[in-house]
Amino acid sequence: MADEFIKGLGIFVTAGLGWMAVAGWYRTPSFEGAQLTGPVPTEGLSVYDQIALFLGEAMFWFAIIGALTFWILVPLFDEAREVWAERSE
Repeated sequence: MADEFIKGLGIFVTAGLGWMAVAGWYRTPSFEGAQLTGPVPTEGLSVYDQIALFLGEAMFWFAIIGALTFWILVPLFDEAREVWAERSE
């Protein structure tokens, strides 16, 4: 189970760091206001800006869903498979 925890932690940290970099660049309008959670700018965005915003959102959801998959779903399926094997014997 330790390897699933490390995989989930690695996904969470790596994708979270990527999201924080993109959010810090695009979602921090000022240091006095909302940081990392400010509104997304809608005017004057280039194609590269739009790609970065898309990747930022993708990294956010990958961090959440990836970590929960390795921390909850994979151990749950392993435990269910063991219980199923014991019942069938």
